[in-house]
Amino acid sequence: MILNWFLLLLTAFFAYTLGSISTLRVASRYVFHRNLEKLGKGNVWLSNFRRLFGPLGFVKLALVEIVKDLLPILFGALLISFRGRADIGRLFAGYCLMLGRLWPVFNRFRGSHGCIALILIGLFVDPTLGVTAAVGIVVGIWVTKSLTVGAVAGAVAMAAVAVMVVEPKLILILTVLVCLLVLVHHIPGLRRFFLHQEEKLSRTEDLSYKFDEKF
Repeated sequence: MILNWFLLLLTAFFAYTLGSISTLRVASRYVFHRNLEKLGKGNVWLSNFRRLFGPLGFVKLALVEIVKDLLPILFGALLISFRGRADIGRLFAGYCLMLGRLWPVFNRFRGSHGCIALILIGLFVDPTLGVTAAVGIVVGIWVTKSLTVGAVAGAVAMAAVAVMVVEPKLILILTVLVCLLVLVHHIPGLRRFFLHQEEKLSRTEDLSYKFDEKF
């Protein structure tokens, strides 16, 4: 029992800590070898990253983000596999990763939308969930031009499909909890959206600053 708790705590610490690390800082310093905080407008938001590194920078940023989100999930699977439950390890790590993504300790608990993490977690539980989350996010953003609505749509769709396709009860509960984290995190954004106070994305101008962390 003590070993189980130790492995879970170690997984939680690693996943949350890695989730709290800003991908923008990692990409700017270790991929582009430049300090984002000393360039452009001096912030670590996506608008400054886009302004400095351009569209190709987004591709590299996405790769860094995917790798950073994969590491804790694989680490959790490795640790908990010693107890014969790699599936629980992956999903528990994903839950803690999402906590770090949405409420990062290194950025005063103001996090990102968590869309990539949501898709990756879904794919590891069941490929159908990952695809569902991705489709929900894309459709939500396309219809409303709102990242907030896109993230919530992906989470709601993933939770709904999980109820139908995920059989182990514990896996289902953890999956739904991950989706609830996304929903709770975006409540302020949804409020702004329905009050018509949230700026919308545009396909014709550079509005990357709207991806900035506002939570």
